[in-house]
Amino acid sequence: MAGKKREIQLQTVINNQSLWDEMLQNKGLTVIDVYQAWCGPCKAMQTLFRKLKNELNEDEILHFVVAEADSIVTLQPFRDKCEPIFLFSVNGKIVAKINGANAPLVNKKVINLINEERKIAAGEMVRHQHHEIAFIDSDTEDVGEASHENFDQLYIIAIIKPEAVNTGKTTEIKEKIINAGFVIEAEDMRVLTEEQVRDFHSGIADQPDFEDFVSLMTSGLSYILVISQRNEQEPPGEETVPNPETEPKEPSEDQHEIATPSVMKKWDSLQEYMERQHLSQFCDVEENMDNVNNFIDIFFPDFKSIANKKLERIMALLRPDLFQEKKEDVLSIIQDEGFKILMQRQIVLSKEEAQTLCKEYENEDYFENLIENMTSGPSLALVLLRHNGLQHWKELIGPNTVEGAKECLPESLCVLFAMESLPINQLYGSVSLEAAEREIQHFFPPQKVFVLIKPHVTHEQREKIFNLIKEDGFEITQMKEMLLIKEQADKIYFKIKQQYFYKDILEILSEGPSLVMVLTKWNAVSDWRRLMGPTNPDEAKLLSPDSIRAKFGISVLKNAVHGSSNSYEAMETINRMFVSENPEEN
Repeated sequence: MAGKKREIQLQTVINNQSLWDEMLQNKGLTVIDVYQAWCGPCKAMQTLFRKLKNELNEDEILHFVVAEADSIVTLQPFRDKCEPIFLFSVNGKIVAKINGANAPLVNKKVINLINEERKIAAGEMVRHQHHEIAFIDSDTEDVGEASHENFDQLYIIAIIKPEAVNTGKTTEIKEKIINAGFVIEAEDMRVLTEEQVRDFHSGIADQPDFEDFVSLMTSGLSYILVISQRNEQEPPGEETVPNPETEPKEPSEDQHEIATPSVMKKWDSLQEYMERQHLSQFCDVEENMDNVNNFIDIFFPDFKSIANKKLERIMALLRPDLFQEKKEDVLSIIQDEGFKILMQRQIVLSKEEAQTLCKEYENEDYFENLIENMTSGPSLALVLLRHNGLQHWKELIGPNTVEGAKECLPESLCVLFAMESLPINQLYGSVSLEAAEREIQHFFPPQKVFVLIKPHVTHEQREKIFNLIKEDGFEITQMKEMLLIKEQADKIYFKIKQQYFYKDILEILSEGPSLVMVLTKWNAVSDWRRLMGPTNPDEAKLLSPDSIRAKFGISVLKNAVHGSSNSYEAMETINRMFVSENPEEN
């Protein structure tokens, strides 16, 4: 009986419309557990609620209730739902909704909203006008389900500073964020305006060196990231340990292995994690919910409309027989199904790679024949992008075997492109998004290319070039602005510094600061040369009108950009120009 009494004290019971209306008069935050009469409230969350009630000690502005959907007219859209639903009411307005017993997410939501109420009461901030959630029956209106999804996720904004971009720390920072259990939902690279810097860093505006800080933040390219926590039903602080069956073993000298995940600790606060990693001086983090929403609107105005689409990048593979006989038919279907082909390459798999990709068949009698077939000729590896790409690809290609596909999904590509040589699916797809990233890194290893944007290119044109670079799939991993004197130019143009026209190049470079960059992408050198276009802008306008030189070049000397001719030249130039920033790479 004592336990039951404690539960009643913790959560007020709301079981009719009159009590619901009365509950909306509560001052502060009310956390509402919406339940069905046949299953009752979510008892799994009551421990968390008691902990919050005791630790926050805000009985005047923090309330917990349970509301029976079956007997409250307002909650009609939530009737007959199996999973728990939690609503958050601030002064009578429903401002957020979370589906499922996601304790870390609910915990963070409550703490953020209570902290807001405390600051408002202390006069430290003005009350934000939250948008009230409209209740829509998701069973009868598809858009209703999508409209709620934004409220199931809390986002963080992080800005990687120009100093970090200049010294090549961008990739390291992003990798550490991902390895800590966070997901980068969107990113953009741009030179911040003075107004944007002042808004984002308003909390330190009273510091004596703030004006110098603003100058530094507007001096070069920054990376802006929208980040969320990986949506896993685990309490914070637990570690995700790799499957021992897939844990990497010591490879032989000629063995090429697909990397497996390492031990990963989940963190609640990105700011705390960055401080622990000694990276906070390179990356500023905003975790306040209202501020984050404001900056998302500024930096990513279309984010809220596309956030529910969850674009996913996966790796797919056409096995050798299918690649040889039906490549074009498969590629046509892939594009008709809404996938964007980001990268593709022919590859003859090693025995080890084939065994990894065919692990699901290793107990079958035909496994050895399968490995022989997979290594007999080129396969086609693809990187595909689509909304809900992982699940859609699985449904499109069907089960692992032709027999299983004929029974379950007779319309699948497995049946359509079945080959007599083997009774298996001739198409492969990543089993998870994490596996997809590992496979993409393995089969499409990133390459670096050195890039120079010349002095005559205006700041407005630079921004347009940045956009072209981003659209083509490059990542700017290092960048700095500098006036190129002869000694530095010699490091870039070392192959032609003895040519008669080199003095003309030096004269062009002396007209103002240039931008030197390292771009990273699979096949980066070749793709950058394609994106640059022919050396002569007039020729570029005829042969490659969408190229950078066609759009921004003036003459052969003032042709906007320069780039490495091959991978050896790229690394030589990068090591010479960025030697002080990356001594470990020399």
